[in-house]
Amino acid sequence: MADASAYADNVKKYAKGYNQKAAEKIVGHLGIALRNRDSSLVSCSDQGELQRVREKFCRGKLGLAQKNDEIDAAMSKVCEKMKAEGGNKSRVTFYYLLAEHFGKLDELAS
Repeated sequence: MADASAYADNVKKYAKGYNQKAAEKIVGHLGIALRNRDSSLVSCSDQGELQRVREKFCRGKLGLAQKNDEIDAAMSKVCEKMKAEGGNKSRVTFYYLLAEHFGKLDELAS
C-alpha cells in the first residue's frame, strides 16, 4: 500500500474529510511521478497539463463520462480552491479534490 502520510496535511487543508485509503490509491496511481518535484505538482496555467489530468486521471482512473466542459469546470474550481498554494499545486491533493468533487473517493478506496 502506498504511503500517503506525506500528503495528508495538505489534503486535509482543502478536503471536506480525509479518506486515507483513497489518498493511498492516488499516491499508488501516481507512483514514480511523485519522486520528481515537477511531476508531483499541477500547474493550473498549463492547459496541456490540465488536458492530461482530464484524460489520464478523470477519464482513465475515475472513469468519468462527463463532457470536457464539466470536467474542466471542476478542475477550475480545484485550482481556485488551492489558489493559496501559488503557481503549483500538490498533484495528490489536486487529484483527491477532483475525486471528491465527482463523488469517487469511496470507489477509489475500495
